[in-house]
Amino acid sequence: MERGRSVIVKICLLVLALRWFWFGDAFAQSALQQERAAYRDTYKNFAIAKMHEHGIPASITLAQGMLESGNGKSRLAVEGNNHFGIKCHSDWKGKRMYHDDDQRGECFRVYKNAGQSFEDHSAFLRGSRRYAFLFDLRPTDYKEWAYGLKQAGYATDPRYAERLIAIIEEEELWKLDSGIKVEVPSPRALELPQRMEGKALLEAKLGGEHKVFVRNRVEYIVVEPHDTYASLSRAMEMMQWELQRYNELPTRDLPPAGTILYIQPKRRKAAFGEQTHVVEAGETLYSISQRYAMKSASLRKKNHIAAGEEVVPGQVLYLRKEAPKQE
Repeated sequence: MERGRSVIVKICLLVLALRWFWFGDAFAQSALQQERAAYRDTYKNFAIAKMHEHGIPASITLAQGMLESGNGKSRLAVEGNNHFGIKCHSDWKGKRMYHDDDQRGECFRVYKNAGQSFEDHSAFLRGSRRYAFLFDLRPTDYKEWAYGLKQAGYATDPRYAERLIAIIEEEELWKLDSGIKVEVPSPRALELPQRMEGKALLEAKLGGEHKVFVRNRVEYIVVEPHDTYASLSRAMEMMQWELQRYNELPTRDLPPAGTILYIQPKRRKAAFGEQTHVVEAGETLYSISQRYAMKSASLRKKNHIAAGEEVVPGQVLYLRKEAPKQE
């Protein structure tokens, strides 16, 4: 009799334990959904704005923010407004904090507010060559974007893409991508020099050996091995000092063959769609200004770079608007 009662008690305890675990799991799932919903409602406008401005799916931005920041509750997000785990680079002059990640005591950026973190995340993706191929994808194809981010090495987690996709589908974040007009061209498309229409006369004057291109609405040619300032000046009916001024050349020597030579004044900001540039090894402020047909003084001013100071690899340069000031 006693043995039978003991068995019944054990069964009852087992049932209670199973119910406790079931309710506990359901409660945890409910809490997670509430946290994600709160995060979505708080930051969705940031994500939508960045999709329109940079072409990154709002669903991807929000899912990354949720995953990287623990729905805004991680130490980096709470203490540093860092929602995407962006680490310090050698150019970072703002506030910083240290946190264990892939290694112990790694340096992470601290922002004034979450909006700066969302902007820096978009600027990082848009301005880095290794992520450039993503912008050839449809902005509503969140799955390809997720796998592309993993392929480009955004995170070391082998299931990073699957985790992003799960968040997007569970929270129906893909709905945010619908109806947003993205007019920003791919960074790779902007890198290709385009033939300037209606320049046949100038090309004829140059002896038919030069093509005239346009970048950022500024005409340019590519220096040929036999070119001299004298021959180019005669053909284009320009003074030598004009070519030197337009290209900010410090010497009287013509640049080597293969170099871009602008034949009109450069502009104060880059072309529409060229928002940021991530400096790579070997690049200088001058070479970047030539790449985007921007005045180097304007590029320096927009990014608060002092005279005589040079850019460093990993530094994010703003090409159209002023960079946020770092405290």
